[in-house]
Amino acid sequence: MQSPVLVLKDSLTRESGSKVHHANIQASKAVADIIRTTLGPRSMLKMLLDATGGIVVTNDGNAILRELDIAHPAAKSMIELSRTQDEEVGDGTTSVIVLAGEMLHVAEAFIDKKYHPTVICRAYNKALEDALAVLDKISMSIDVNDRSMMLGLVKSCIGTKFTSQFGDLIADLALDATTTVGVDLGQGIKEVDIKKYIKVEKIPGGQLEDSKVLKGVMFNKDVVVPGKMKRKIINPRIILLDCPLEYKKGENQTNAELVREEDWAVLLKMEEEYIQNLCVQILKFKPDLVITEKGLSDLACHYLSKAGVSAIRRLRKTDNNRIAKACGAVIVNRPDELQESDVGTGAGLFEVKKIGDEFFAYIVDCKDPKACTVLLRGASKDLLNEVERNLQDAMSVARNILKHPKLVPGGGATELTVSATLKQKSSSIEGIEKWPYEAAAVAFEAIPRTLAQNCGVNVIRTMTALQGKHANGENAWTGIDGNSGQIADMKELKIWDAYNVKAQTFKTSIEAACMLLRIDDIVSGIKKRQAPGASQPSKPTIETEGDADNEGMIPE
Repeated sequence: MQSPVLVLKDSLTRESGSKVHHANIQASKAVADIIRTTLGPRSMLKMLLDATGGIVVTNDGNAILRELDIAHPAAKSMIELSRTQDEEVGDGTTSVIVLAGEMLHVAEAFIDKKYHPTVICRAYNKALEDALAVLDKISMSIDVNDRSMMLGLVKSCIGTKFTSQFGDLIADLALDATTTVGVDLGQGIKEVDIKKYIKVEKIPGGQLEDSKVLKGVMFNKDVVVPGKMKRKIINPRIILLDCPLEYKKGENQTNAELVREEDWAVLLKMEEEYIQNLCVQILKFKPDLVITEKGLSDLACHYLSKAGVSAIRRLRKTDNNRIAKACGAVIVNRPDELQESDVGTGAGLFEVKKIGDEFFAYIVDCKDPKACTVLLRGASKDLLNEVERNLQDAMSVARNILKHPKLVPGGGATELTVSATLKQKSSSIEGIEKWPYEAAAVAFEAIPRTLAQNCGVNVIRTMTALQGKHANGENAWTGIDGNSGQIADMKELKIWDAYNVKAQTFKTSIEAACMLLRIDDIVSGIKKRQAPGASQPSKPTIETEGDADNEGMIPE
């Protein structure tokens, strides 16, 4: 008898075939189950303890999965999904996972019947194309400037979030902020950079109702000499600098040998004159406010405050960029290159206010600000963090709509319509792919079903009623009212979703399901490669100066 041949090392574990499929599907379903209860307006919150002992209380799918530490590789890729969704469109992070989990769940039956995964994937991709076609058909365009429409839209997207009890407040904030920073690139394309130009300042204290969008920026700094400099300037002329207003120090040690005693006085005088020159160059433009990212020496302070100019030092680069966008100034690197056009005159008011126990400088009432700060107030830190996450989602939704002004119905209506259409189409599909295609159609119902579950209504009854209404295709806008669990028309309730959020959700979840189904082998326990002959783990090599130089230097 032949002795068995060992191909893989003993330390490696290898699983293959249907075992892997089942494991992957199981893992994905587990991930989907974790956040299934956070879908919809009646959603539960999850409380997570992170490594530092802080707590995160949220129902944002991405925020939950981000905090979890997960061992299973398939589950990890599910988590990537919600991250992609968050980065791409900012909303729908929960539905992506629920949908992908459901897609895999319905595929399990076919794997048991020895269907080949590629057949299932082919059917799924066909279903995806048809689903997107249905989306196009039922979507409706929207006028971006119609504020009440936009508000309803953003509201339905945050309706599922914790802050829905403050309904309009967050929606208003998000809309104001995104419409402020939107830049027209021409050809009807709008660029809305949320990350760079919208700063969210969270200040504990006060009430949520005090939150507002400033027509300008604010930052956590006070003027350099609070006693002497003005703290309130109307229509300030602002100069932004990116250079220190202090005497240049030597790079490392600088030795100066002075022979005569008077030279020492000359040296000091030269330093003073250097700073005075800098200040004179700045004061030529009659600014009221000088802001620099670097240091500001006492002497420069003296000259500036003597001229009645307020100064702020050591500001973050990002904040400086925002101020530049808000008041129309240009950040200057050298004082001697200042021009009149660099002075920002767009702001209407500079003021330092004390909130809580910190000072904040406001530059507000700008004429046409292209950057803004959202000021959030609230009772506790956790609350503020959650509000900020919701605000991020809301702003992303507003951004999506500004970019693609198309809507689809919310409340599970889209998924039901897609499902019904695919069921009808499946009868015309030839061959073996018909069954997985039909299963994909059924899988889309996961979203309305979950919504119904979270409302606590009779799921089976509601779903059959909805399927009946959609099967004869009378009204594509019939869905579940997430608050009461009643069947209702989404048009009347103003429950919308942005078209590209939905499209992205479908794409991501089906592609991910296909990817996970295609895995038929998991080899784990692979060690780092060792050089042949090196039995003991090699010690980390310490670079000497010699070999530090010959690595590809990055050209300046």
